[in-house]
Amino acid sequence: MSSPWDGLRLVVTGGGSGIGAAVVARAAGLGADVLAVGRRAGRLAEVTAKVQAGGAGRAVPFVVDVTAAGAAERIADRAGELLGGVDALVNNAGHAVFDRLEDATEADLRRMLDTNLVAPALLIRALLPELRTSRGCVVNVSSVGGAVAMPARSYYGASKAALNSLTRSLAVELAPDVRVNAILPGPVDTGLWDVAAGDGADALREGIVTATPLGRFGLASEVAAWVCHLIDPGTSSWITGSLVSVDGGRAA
Repeated sequence: MSSPWDGLRLVVTGGGSGIGAAVVARAAGLGADVLAVGRRAGRLAEVTAKVQAGGAGRAVPFVVDVTAAGAAERIADRAGELLGGVDALVNNAGHAVFDRLEDATEADLRRMLDTNLVAPALLIRALLPELRTSRGCVVNVSSVGGAVAMPARSYYGASKAALNSLTRSLAVELAPDVRVNAILPGPVDTGLWDVAAGDGADALREGIVTATPLGRFGLASEVAAWVCHLIDPGTSSWITGSLVSVDGGRAA
């Protein structure tokens, strides 16, 4: 029996780990063809090899830093060559550094804005002709941090709030041809926390679990399920401009 996912063509950034890897695996498992984009060749190779071993759809790696000059155009060209078009873009690549204002650096702010806002915007623009042709969709992986106060993480929260605004504005601007939504994950148990918080990671984790009504970190697979739900043409064809919290009640 055919599925609406059979042959669906996806581009997923940050596809080598965490939520991105979970999206690649789930989408390909449903029958999609996925271009998995990331900076680390080894991680991308591991993710795509597992997909290939599992049958259903396929996943192809493409190594590039989404913040590099010309990256959006390179990704669009590669997607056209390998997939023959694009039905969905998942902007998942992200960067986080957590610090109080006195300790945060300008370089950290610029890196987060480049990764969390500028790169998604440029990639949407580069893929827009393909997305218009397929009447496709965009799912931006944002953060609950873009919707709630983020003391000691204000630069990160601001970059995600900007992505939320971009999502809602483009949903109206690109309608009815292209749907644009965002997932706002709460604390998901990936390596991001250890990298972003450094020596304070353990204390940060403990505080976050305490402040989360469901009392635990989320799983990358749980967020990936919602990303794919917003892509699915059978369930979400009338959803655009939505910021969907998947956060264990963190923003309640």
